[in-house]
Amino acid sequence: MSDAADLVTEIRGCRLCAERFAATATAHAPRPVPWFEAGARLLIAGQAPGMRVHESGRPFDDRSGDRLRDWLGIDRDSFYDRTRVAVVPMAFCFPGYDAAGSDLPPPPLCRATWHDRVMAALGPKPLTVAIGQYAQRYHLGTKGTVADAVSRWRDLLPAAIALPHPSWRNTGWLKRHPWFEAELLPALRARVAEVLA
Repeated sequence: MSDAADLVTEIRGCRLCAERFAATATAHAPRPVPWFEAGARLLIAGQAPGMRVHESGRPFDDRSGDRLRDWLGIDRDSFYDRTRVAVVPMAFCFPGYDAAGSDLPPPPLCRATWHDRVMAALGPKPLTVAIGQYAQRYHLGTKGTVADAVSRWRDLLPAAIALPHPSWRNTGWLKRHPWFEAELLPALRARVAEVLA
């Protein structure tokens, strides 16, 4: 077994946040969703799994994932091929909802425990797609807002690109920034096709 495969097994068994998750409005148990193999060419770095991913055990297995795959210009089979695409969120488990029904942030303990080890096990990655503020701060060293990071997309390519979350809640932001669809997405799709060729 490779270092990456051993690490996937170790992460799947993680229960460090069991008490934290039991205390959330969802009162759920941990279900880590590691999705990577050494040598993957494209890294999708996100925030944390949502409730649907918690239930299915597959990253981006929801409408946001459909939108993300469209943005990337790849189909489900390519997206879920771990030898080509690694999906590594800042927390491997669904963090739960607060009392108002909002997503809780990814627990910093997950990043501190696993991420440096995962990045080392993955090895060089020709393209990192950093989705949302937590992933952008870790992978790109950004300090501003998601909009700031996304607007600098030309400065980040060819090694990385920042994206907003593909949630349908961000449709208004996308409409206010037509350059995202007109300019960024064609460049992203071209780079993804090049990396996965």
